[in-house]
Amino acid sequence: MALAGIEVIPCEIEVDVTGHGFGAPTLVGLPDSAVKESIDRIRSALRNSGFASPRTRTTINLAPADTKKEGPAFDLPIAIGMLLADDQVHSEITAEYLVAGELALDGRVRPIKGVLSMALFCREEGFRGLLVPLENADEAAVVEGVEAYGISALSEAVGFLAGELPLEPATVDLEDLFQAASQYDVDFSDVRGQEHVKRALLVVAAGRHNVLMIGPPGTGKTMLARRLPTVMPPLSLEESLETTRIYSAAGKLRSGSALLATRPFRQSHHSISIPALVGGGTIPSAGEVSLSHHGVLFLDEFPEFNRSVLESLRQVIEDGTVTIARAHSSVRFPADFMLVAAMNPCPCGYFTDPRRPCKCSAPQIDRYLARISGPLLERIDIHIEVPAVPVTALRGVQSGTDSATMRTQVQGALEIQRRRFGPHATMTNGRMSSRQLRKHAAIDDDGERLLRQAVSELGLSARAHDKVLRVARTIADLAGEEQVKAVHLSEAIQYRRLDRSI
Repeated sequence: MALAGIEVIPCEIEVDVTGHGFGAPTLVGLPDSAVKESIDRIRSALRNSGFASPRTRTTINLAPADTKKEGPAFDLPIAIGMLLADDQVHSEITAEYLVAGELALDGRVRPIKGVLSMALFCREEGFRGLLVPLENADEAAVVEGVEAYGISALSEAVGFLAGELPLEPATVDLEDLFQAASQYDVDFSDVRGQEHVKRALLVVAAGRHNVLMIGPPGTGKTMLARRLPTVMPPLSLEESLETTRIYSAAGKLRSGSALLATRPFRQSHHSISIPALVGGGTIPSAGEVSLSHHGVLFLDEFPEFNRSVLESLRQVIEDGTVTIARAHSSVRFPADFMLVAAMNPCPCGYFTDPRRPCKCSAPQIDRYLARISGPLLERIDIHIEVPAVPVTALRGVQSGTDSATMRTQVQGALEIQRRRFGPHATMTNGRMSSRQLRKHAAIDDDGERLLRQAVSELGLSARAHDKVLRVARTIADLAGEEQVKAVHLSEAIQYRRLDRSI
């Protein structure tokens, strides 16, 4: 099985042992360097596992021949194909199973990437099961209806296919797995003060909006961002499988972890490149936006990012997917994430800090803010100021709002949105189209006057106008109100911090 992004392309290994002539096996079918080098690994693994490498001329074809084959996952099926073609092994069940694995020189089978995608493909195509490295067996076993056999050595795979070594398929209790892996070790109660920022983040989670936090250093912006996933509803099995597929294909699934049960939180440094952020490379791989799928992407020091890197986010935020085009094909990665950005109000960071003087001039502040383009800012629903925390709040014994309380409110608002958009829809207020916005965010007369005044005085664009309405719709859902009222619009307008002068 070959990976194209997170999708699987089936590959049939054809081996022909001619019976005459000598020489190294010939490998055809667009193999990359890693696949070409596998021949020497496979021959050593065969010898060290008690088998003989075919002595006569051998041709190995990886079909379809017009698809690039990458990575070491072809080692195990090529070795089995060589043994079958050389009549060293006989099996009647090879057509019922998919096989993938990397071979060590001594015949051990090493773990590979993308096993979850392979298991899903196995189920969709009606195969009986699949043989994968032992370390990947639990990952494959989370897919119901698939027999996933963990193989630790080449001889074990051969024995199973020849009917001489019975194996038990791996089993995973999904309920226990979710319960054990779905706990967070951070909580919003850890954050002292900043209750108004917690309120803004509550709105963010309830409508799946994007947010920008502005404040001096040390005010808790990173702490707040890290805790945002804790108030989002638990991952569903479908969401977990989709997110885990991305991590599995990228080789970033933690050892011993079969499934992601918590929403991902990814933090990127401002020196990141475009391919690392949105995906790309010679062999297209997922970027940080895709690794944040169904979770949070946090960009600290927002204006310090390269301008072209930030601009590459614009289309991704709108579409929720990334398409990487190459000459011979294109690869699509899902990227439905919430963007959480943080920045200082000026280059020195202390413009709004009452305790430290700011050393920046007005032109310096303007140039600093101008590093973020207007079109990108318009795609961020909420701009919230994060002020310095008073010492009384830092030293107080009373904790603030905790994650459990906020999560209950978020789930209530999302349940309203599920009823609004349909029980099987994944739509939220933050993703509403203009047509849906006109239908579901009707406002009263007082709200109409307030919104007209805000658009006129703040110079809101059409996109910013829609963002205000989407946020107001979420605030109304949190309040359990059917109609968006002026009080909801007023709060939503206050969250457009950068539409007003700092």
